[in-house]
Amino acid sequence: MAALDSLSLFTSLGLSEQKARETLKNSALSAQLREAATQAQQTLGSTIDKATGILLYGLASRLRDTRRLSFLVSYIASKKIHTEPQLSAALEYVRSHPLDPIDTVDFERECGVGVIVTPEQIEEAVEAAINRHRPQLLVERYHFNMGLLMGEARAVLKWADGKMIKNEVDMQVLHLLGPKLEADLEKKFKVAKARLEETDRRTAKDVVENGENYKTPGYVVTPHTMNLLKQHLEITGGQVRTRFPPEPNGILHIGHAKAINFNFGYAKANNGICFLRFDDTNPEKEEAKFFTAICDMVAWLGYTPYKVTYASDYFDQLYAWAVELIRRGLAYVCHQRGEELKGHNTLPSPWRDRPMEESLLLFEAMRKGKFSEGEATLRMKLVMEDGKMDPVAYRVKYTPHHRTGDKWCIYPTYDYTHCLCDSIEHITHSLCTKEFQARRSSYFWLCNALDVYCPVQWEYGRLNLHYAVVSKRKILQLVATGAVRDWDDPRLFTLTALRRRGFPPEAINNFCARVGVTVAQTTMEPHLLEACVRDVLNDTAPRAMAVLESLRVIITNFPAAKSLDIQVPNFPADETKGFHQVPFAPIVFIERTDFKEEPEPGFKRLAWGQPVGLRHTGYVIELQHVVKGPSGCVESLEVTCRRADAGEKPKAFIHWVSQPLMCEVRLYERLFQHKNPEDPTEVPGGFLSDLNLASLHVVDAALVDCSVALAKPFDKFQFERLGYFSVDPDSHQGKLVFNRTVTLKEDPGKV
Repeated sequence: MAALDSLSLFTSLGLSEQKARETLKNSALSAQLREAATQAQQTLGSTIDKATGILLYGLASRLRDTRRLSFLVSYIASKKIHTEPQLSAALEYVRSHPLDPIDTVDFERECGVGVIVTPEQIEEAVEAAINRHRPQLLVERYHFNMGLLMGEARAVLKWADGKMIKNEVDMQVLHLLGPKLEADLEKKFKVAKARLEETDRRTAKDVVENGENYKTPGYVVTPHTMNLLKQHLEITGGQVRTRFPPEPNGILHIGHAKAINFNFGYAKANNGICFLRFDDTNPEKEEAKFFTAICDMVAWLGYTPYKVTYASDYFDQLYAWAVELIRRGLAYVCHQRGEELKGHNTLPSPWRDRPMEESLLLFEAMRKGKFSEGEATLRMKLVMEDGKMDPVAYRVKYTPHHRTGDKWCIYPTYDYTHCLCDSIEHITHSLCTKEFQARRSSYFWLCNALDVYCPVQWEYGRLNLHYAVVSKRKILQLVATGAVRDWDDPRLFTLTALRRRGFPPEAINNFCARVGVTVAQTTMEPHLLEACVRDVLNDTAPRAMAVLESLRVIITNFPAAKSLDIQVPNFPADETKGFHQVPFAPIVFIERTDFKEEPEPGFKRLAWGQPVGLRHTGYVIELQHVVKGPSGCVESLEVTCRRADAGEKPKAFIHWVSQPLMCEVRLYERLFQHKNPEDPTEVPGGFLSDLNLASLHVVDAALVDCSVALAKPFDKFQFERLGYFSVDPDSHQGKLVFNRTVTLKEDPGKV
């Protein structure tokens, strides 16, 4: 019965029934909301209007100091606090002023009590915002971000009602642009679909219609094409199918993230499926750790393959098709050595026209291990776009395969395997980077030579970053020389390195979406990726306080006999996300840079005659004595404290720690000094000569507040005023290790 009464009460406040039921599941919130509503009814009567009810709910869900409930309810019930901005300001005020009594004059001034915003003021503020963006508005019309106009008006009129601002924006925009046209009603393309708009439109149009492969420029149509496409559509039901086909011989890097997003994203946007297929055709370079790492990174980015497959799954079929190629006179066994096949103007093989029967016997001999490595290859009879003649289809390798063991001593090449695996899996869109355009003719030729279903290969530009090296061979050199620790060193741009540094997968996906998909190769600045990281971490990384270079501060008139517990919001902009508790004791530690005996002009932190606030405490400290060691170095400070509301507001508030944890903090900078470390014109000495020797700075004895004590590897935090940090896997029970992911703001010197 009590639950029904509470449900009725909560819905009368303006909550939906679902929201009311969710609230009832939280006993503490329910009790606080009932108390707030009961107190408000003493002033307003039994009926509480919806606007007031929503404010009461916001108060109950965000207030942590229950002593202030009656005080704040009285302001809401009397309509002195009647907007969300006022409530947020009131909550911030009582949080930062924990001691009694509250200065009501100061409280009302800080919360906009009694401030009247007239409709004329709102009209003027909105008109000014629209005038600033008029040219862009006239071009983009209703696709323009109207939130920008509302935000600018709100910045001018802090206490204005948000709904009134929105209504004024809607009215003035309608007056400027007129009613919406048909084009205004068209939705902006989602990222996955917008990518195709940004590419070679002719090529994209040719690929998107499943089953119409024959319309693609360069597609080879044979007498069997239409029947094969018909069979393909019967098997797939018209479903879009893509694949991400990495070689398991290294760790994925930022360029692969674009490929993963495009292949999986395109399939998802079209209600299709995407395979993860390992191109495991070179057992010499493949290792189990690379298979595992690739699967982990695909999952980390948030994608689940329809199926994980391997080129080796199809070795028997690929071999049978190779025999069929020979039977059709389209492949032959060649004995030219590797060095003779290099380049694009090689002489035709003297074995090109050998009898088909002879090539069949020799290919069988290759399979049975009767040739040494390099002594014989199977080559296809075609000339590729780049002039390369007769690419190799099979070569001899006596390295055991991780999945097939010693069954095979001949292995297919990428040129032979890729298109046929796509055909077997009925891939509809074979999406690959621009360098594979030179293989498009062999792709079409081989499928049609064997009369099997032929997908369409569609190329897009690679994604590269300045100040980065992603080549497997060069990363191995960096590891071998000790320039980096391993593939996951946070200074690299492999995906494992970015994860270790603390980059959220959502940020990487957002970055790939912003870059889009174009035919041209794209080289981006790292700070654009870092901006995406900040956007995500600002909303997801809870706040904590840390001091990297500590200075001991003794509060000589500490206001309590023992340490105080301070409630610190996890996200100051949204206190509904909770709080954590930190101790505040007579001894605190601040950043050494936050104190100067002889400050330069403009220095606003602690100095003689210049007090400073301690964040979240509600206290201000003032310098009384500087303690120096024998060398003259400042060892500690003695200060006095007062309540923040008991005097003039300080010029600055600084972070601090008390009874902290000692941690290791790793601060990273760019690994290379030049934008293009692999460019010999920019770096004549080679990329290893371009290393930034200051790319890693380790702080062994950083102090972090105790709220992070239970943090696990890859947990992320914003250390107030310092940046975003992630817990490194090197952490152990005795000591946490943090990697700086990015600074709080972009360093203009690095743009």
